[in-house]
Amino acid sequence: MNNTAESLNTRSQPTELLQGRVILITGAAEGIGLAVAMDMAAQGATTILLDRDVAGLEQAYDSIVAAGHPEPALYPMDLQGAEPDDYTQLAATLADEFGHLDGLIHNAAQLGALVPFANYDNELWFQNLQANLNAPYLLTTACLGLLNASEDASIVFTSDAVGRKGKAYWGAYGVSKAGLEIFMQTLAEELESNTSIRVNSLDPGPVHTALRRIAYPAEDSSQLRSPADVTRAFLYLIGPESRGITGRQFTLEDML
Repeated sequence: MNNTAESLNTRSQPTELLQGRVILITGAAEGIGLAVAMDMAAQGATTILLDRDVAGLEQAYDSIVAAGHPEPALYPMDLQGAEPDDYTQLAATLADEFGHLDGLIHNAAQLGALVPFANYDNELWFQNLQANLNAPYLLTTACLGLLNASEDASIVFTSDAVGRKGKAYWGAYGVSKAGLEIFMQTLAEELESNTSIRVNSLDPGPVHTALRRIAYPAEDSSQLRSPADVTRAFLYLIGPESRGITGRQFTLEDML
């Protein structure tokens, strides 16, 4: 892992790695977000599951409780339509319920359509940047006080290769992911000297998710990793093993 730690494949997985920690996960009703929430709950974390899919959140809640893990909190919210005051209210609610936040995982994302900019729909541009860039900015800044109240807080942005090198037809999705990378690096530098909050991004690569199916409808999904295959990298970055590591752009391949 670029000399930061031994490979995840050679490290034994501790039990109750996240015992007592409170972690907010966006896009938690399905895919990578759900798999990460399940694994973090299995490691003892109290998870706060945020998604616009209420039925999906309820199913996630039932799965976590049925497995005997700490009871999660559900926060239905549509990031595309949320206003700044909604994030302020979310942070106030979390302050009342938990008093602090040990982890924030930005996983929710919107793709839309893969089309050239010459034919791009303006509304799709605004929607994608709102969900993929503005929402993480608003959520992060609203929660900074809660994160700073933790002794060991971590923020992880779920990235994508098209946000690190532009690719034709990926439009506002690629631009928004590139913006997230600069936001991550800037925030990491700002927080490094006067807080214990670390900030990193992770590109999990090709994973069998709903977003991937939209982008590559004819792809043989049996050749892809499942969401459960990528959760250990998120566990590493959100947990105590990655203390002192901040401002880094990781890929899953770095960590295997």
